[in-house]
Amino acid sequence: MDAPIRLLSAAQRWLLPWRCLLCGDAGAQGTDLCRDCAAELPRNTSCCARCALPLPTPAAQCGRCLRKAPPWDAAWAAFRYAWPLDRLETRFKFQRDLAAGRTLATMWQREAPPPELPQMILPVPLHRRRLRQRGYNQAWELAQPLARALDIPCRHDVLQRIRHTDAQTGLSALERRRNLRHAFALPRAVALPAHVAVLDDVFTTGTTFAACVRLLRRAGVPRIDVWALARAPLPGG
Repeated sequence: MDAPIRLLSAAQRWLLPWRCLLCGDAGAQGTDLCRDCAAELPRNTSCCARCALPLPTPAAQCGRCLRKAPPWDAAWAAFRYAWPLDRLETRFKFQRDLAAGRTLATMWQREAPPPELPQMILPVPLHRRRLRQRGYNQAWELAQPLARALDIPCRHDVLQRIRHTDAQTGLSALERRRNLRHAFALPRAVALPAHVAVLDDVFTTGTTFAACVRLLRRAGVPRIDVWALARAPLPGG
């Protein structure tokens, strides 16, 4: 960094110091989280490698995956959906707090990536009606900086949401599957690599991921992983 840029950066930190989005303390360096609050983010270090479900000890497959294998090959969720990450995610997704989204994206980049990286990242799309209401696609906002950090191409125009659906929150597993029936599509002439990752903000039941993955399978993609910022525990877990 040359002298003028260092001076400008120092002046910016003095005039507009970083403040933690959770506790309000000043002194955060390079992100809107202080060191203590960043350390409290619940890492998902012990989980199922197939579906990223938090477990007491890591496992190649959890009991649910052994009983019924999901349609994807592997999952990566760097965090668990719990306090205080859930507070930042709610602000980002439903309260248009882009600073919270930027902070979540930064923290995700700082986590160790999975051992096998895909050749392309595909964020889960929003229907144009939902996109107009929200103003941005939270999956796309998280995917872009992560893709740059990992040097992986990221495409927002491959997976397409062609049918507006009700929010998945509060629906049963069967209702979630029915809700997403024929909701996604692929462009006819799209060329896809052999290994892709479908990315979303929160992995809850996996219904949305499954709908996207089955579509990509029919298009001939042999290896499909699913990535999420955070993995929610099972209901009652």
